[in-house]
Amino acid sequence: MTTPALLRSPGWRTWLVWGVGVAAYVVAIVNRSSLSSVGVDAAVRFDADASTLSLFAVIQLAVYGGMQVPIGLLLDRWGARPIIAIGMVLMALGQAVMASADAVGIGILARVLIGAGDAAVFPSVLRVVATWFPAQRSPVLVQLTGIVGQFGQIIAVIPLAALLHATSWSITFGSLAGLGVLFAVLTFAIIRNRPPERRDDAVDTTVDTSTGAIRVVRSSADLREGFRASWQHPATRLAFWSHFTTPFAGTAFVLLWGFPFLTRGEGLTPAVASVMLTSFVVFSILCGPVIGALSSRHPTRRSRWLVLPIIGFQALTWLVVILWPGPAPIGVLLVLMFALGAGGPGSMIAFDHARTFNPSHRLSTATGIVNGGGFLAALIAILFIGIAMDVQGAGTPDTYSLDAFRIAFLTQVPLWLVGATAIVIERRRTIRHIGGTQNYPR
Repeated sequence: MTTPALLRSPGWRTWLVWGVGVAAYVVAIVNRSSLSSVGVDAAVRFDADASTLSLFAVIQLAVYGGMQVPIGLLLDRWGARPIIAIGMVLMALGQAVMASADAVGIGILARVLIGAGDAAVFPSVLRVVATWFPAQRSPVLVQLTGIVGQFGQIIAVIPLAALLHATSWSITFGSLAGLGVLFAVLTFAIIRNRPPERRDDAVDTTVDTSTGAIRVVRSSADLREGFRASWQHPATRLAFWSHFTTPFAGTAFVLLWGFPFLTRGEGLTPAVASVMLTSFVVFSILCGPVIGALSSRHPTRRSRWLVLPIIGFQALTWLVVILWPGPAPIGVLLVLMFALGAGGPGSMIAFDHARTFNPSHRLSTATGIVNGGGFLAALIAILFIGIAMDVQGAGTPDTYSLDAFRIAFLTQVPLWLVGATAIVIERRRTIRHIGGTQNYPR
């Protein structure tokens, strides 16, 4: 139950705890995206073909997704302070291994450690928000946390790549390891599991389905029953396919294949390619508030007016770039960055579906199901692009070509088609399930 002290305006200590947590999340994004602008360098260092290079990102994302439920259980038991510190230590270990790695197996081990550590950070920061801030402020703080965290991608694209080319592989990734150790100490020293006014232990968090506010509750819901009940509701499946289809193209592009495509395929200089990847983050940040406001104002039209148009826009823009005779102009590539950047905020609509139709005691289960959709699609996309490059004999940086990239990126089309078809089907089932759009919860 919320104490009177928690209803007051947050004090400086509350903002300090949140600020350190958000800074740790930025560092986690830097670690997650640390290969985004140095993929060519990684391919040369590990003498890796395109399929093998894809494994670095695929395994990292697989570990991240697979750790979400265990991390949630650990958070319920131990709270945010030790979990976020352990996450930073794991990422530091991963980058230390990467700094000295010169074989594919060791590099993959490094990405496993990074994925496991990264998985601990964002849920921990959300728990800090839920336990330290009044419920009415939580939704805004969650959105702000996500927006600030995206600046980690900019750091990974420009300063990190500049450091690598100015120094060496070992110094660059060793510096990331040192940064992880610093934030492990900082988070453990400053973050606390709850404000001094709150004495209860083993708390859980949930979201009010009518307001979206995060609150602290006690829960003993059975995981298997909650999973079955959540998946049986067509709105959860609608959310799953919405999250499956909207962000994967941007994730595959930014996490691994975008920089090689722009430099070795489109012929851009590394500096211009870095600006392109930075514009992706900027567009994503700008689209977020607009898409969020439209989703809130038109809850019965989220899929038709927002999700499906975003998917169509991404597919159409990619096809224009692929079919363009010769390298695409800068303006066309910027439109592609805008389309891909809209996918991230568009995928958040999936969580609106989950929050609207699932009771609070199984919201975390439904959210986990939905989040799995995006990770699954990103894994498939990254892997299929790498395999397509290898099949064409363009699996190494020396053999990368624009034509090979064009065919490889066409492997995304089936994912869009499958996802969009499922969205249409599950939307109709959801409407029938609730007895028409007039009964749609707001």
